[in-house]
Amino acid sequence: MEKLGTITIGTMAVSTILSAILTFLVCIVAMKILMKLVDKVLAKATKLDGTLVGFIRSAIRILLWILMVIIVAGALGIPTSSMVALISIAGLALSLSIQNILSNLFSGLTLLVTKPFRAGDYVEVAGKAGVVKTVGLFYTLIDTLDNVAISIPNSDITGSTINNYSTEPLRRVDMTFCASYDAKTEDVKEAIKEAIARDGRILPDPEPFVRLSAYKDSVIEYVVRVWCKGPDYWAVYFDLNENVRECFAAKGVEMSYNHMNVHMMNP
Repeated sequence: MEKLGTITIGTMAVSTILSAILTFLVCIVAMKILMKLVDKVLAKATKLDGTLVGFIRSAIRILLWILMVIIVAGALGIPTSSMVALISIAGLALSLSIQNILSNLFSGLTLLVTKPFRAGDYVEVAGKAGVVKTVGLFYTLIDTLDNVAISIPNSDITGSTINNYSTEPLRRVDMTFCASYDAKTEDVKEAIKEAIARDGRILPDPEPFVRLSAYKDSVIEYVVRVWCKGPDYWAVYFDLNENVRECFAAKGVEMSYNHMNVHMMNP
C-alpha cells in the first residue's frame, strides 16, 4: 500500500484513486439499499397519488447522486466546500430562471397531497368550470360542459377559491319564480308544489321549500328550494322551469313581468 502511495497518475496518487473508487462502490451499494427502503415506505403510503410517489422517488434519487458526488470528490482530495457553494449558486440561478415552473410544480404537489378534488369531479376554479380529467404536476386538465379541454396552471388553482360540486352526494336547487299581484298566494304555491311532485328525482327529504320571498314593482317573487342527487342537478333545474310554466297555466296563474302602467289624464 505504501508503494501504491508513491505511484502517481498525473498529480494524483494511485492509492487516492483506488480509495475514491472504493468509496464510489460503497456509495452505489448504499444508494441501492436506501432506494429499496424508500420504495417500501412509498408502497405502504397507499393514500399518495401515483404521480406524487414518482416525483418523491426521483427527487430522493437526485439528492443521493449529488451527495455521492460530493463524497467521492472529498475522497479524491477535491475541496468539497467550493463544490457545495458552486452547486448552491447553480441551484439558485436555476430556480430563478424557472420560477413559474417551480411554482406550478409545488402547487401541483399541494393539490396531490390535499386533494381538494379528484378526477371526475365537477368543479369551478380560476374562473373556469368543468369536469376534472387529470391532476398533473404542472397543469390540471378540465373538460367544460361544451367539451372544451382547458389546462389550468396549478399555481392559479391553489391561489383561487375552489368550488367542488361533486364532494357531497346531494345538491340544492335554488330557483325564483314571479307571479302577478292578481294571483292568490295559495294558488301560486300549489302550482309550484304540483310541478315539484311531477319530478321523481326531487327528494322528499329534505322537504321542498316554497315561500313568498319579495314584493317587486310589477310582480311577486316566490323562492323555491328543492334537493336532488348531484348528477341530477341540471336536469331537475331545467325540467322544473318547464313544469312550473305548465302548472301555472293550468291554475290560471299569470307569470307576470316588469311593466309600467301609464294613465292619461284629460286637462
